[in-house]
Amino acid sequence: MEKFTKELEELSTRIVNLKDKVSTEEATKTALILPFFQKLGYDVFNPLEFTPEYIADVGIKKGEKVDYAIMDSGNPTILIECKSVNEKLTNHDSQLFRYYGTSTSKFGILTNGIEYRFFTDLEEPNKMDSKPFLVFDLLNLKDNHVKEIYKFTKELFDIENISSSAYELKYVNLIKTYLTQELDNPSEEFVKVILSSVYEGVKTKTIIDRFSPTVRNTFNLLVNEKVTDKLNAALNNSSDNKIEVKSVEVTNENIKKEDLIVTTPEELEAYAIIKVILSDSIDTERVNYRDNRSYFNILIDDNIRKWLTRIYFTKNRNYLIINDDDKTTLEFATSIDILKHKEVLNDSIQKFI
Repeated sequence: MEKFTKELEELSTRIVNLKDKVSTEEATKTALILPFFQKLGYDVFNPLEFTPEYIADVGIKKGEKVDYAIMDSGNPTILIECKSVNEKLTNHDSQLFRYYGTSTSKFGILTNGIEYRFFTDLEEPNKMDSKPFLVFDLLNLKDNHVKEIYKFTKELFDIENISSSAYELKYVNLIKTYLTQELDNPSEEFVKVILSSVYEGVKTKTIIDRFSPTVRNTFNLLVNEKVTDKLNAALNNSSDNKIEVKSVEVTNENIKKEDLIVTTPEELEAYAIIKVILSDSIDTERVNYRDNRSYFNILIDDNIRKWLTRIYFTKNRNYLIINDDDKTTLEFATSIDILKHKEVLNDSIQKFI
């Protein structure tokens, strides 16, 4: 799967380079979508395997066509509906829903070349679910996404195997989405649930409003503590250098409600990895960080004038800016990929030693 992961990373780089130059649905198919299915091992130029404009008659409507169908022994197994890279996928699944019910296909995919939504019929046989069981963005792939995508490669594709794991995957994703939303902006109902276990008074709207930032900050504190504990355990078990990653203190007193800066698990992981990278060049006690709203700063001696690199985690891409003469920009998919830039980081730190 390592090779497959690298191929997806290469495709992600391709998308970054081409997405602003692609303006139509047809161009999106050619430049972004077909290369993805090629990575999955399908012969996109063989209509017996990868059929373009597959006819899916809907009721009295004849000649209705879905953009592509992946075929097996003459029958469609996956229907693919494509949109332009400039279009949001929201409210575009109804067309795929109609096609799904008229075919033998088990899976439906809706994509704009960057975001992919995978559907099946978990709730009612032969009727596509309204919610996808798998959603991912090729410019912000996670390890768990790669594992699920890998199951759809031609070599491994197995309907029963994927279907058996799709149910749990769907609800895991829905729960994660719900908890993420509540963590960022707790609803009144969610705060009430928390208060029912810790607050004995009447849960009036005033009380709920008062405790909402406390609930949010507590969640962030808990996440940071757990990530810090795991990173310290991993680093201390795998390195002769005992490197301690200090957690971020999140309290109502030191964070304004309207300007909350949350140090994410990804940022803490990147910080820990950079400390490991630099451990041969500098005393890691001198390596610090400061979080900002738009980027994560790695500093030497906790001095803002001695910033080594600025790390950006964005929806479209992750990258480092190195504090050298050229302000070199280095892209990475996940924090662990920063290890690939070990030489550049160690070269750049020499001026601070």
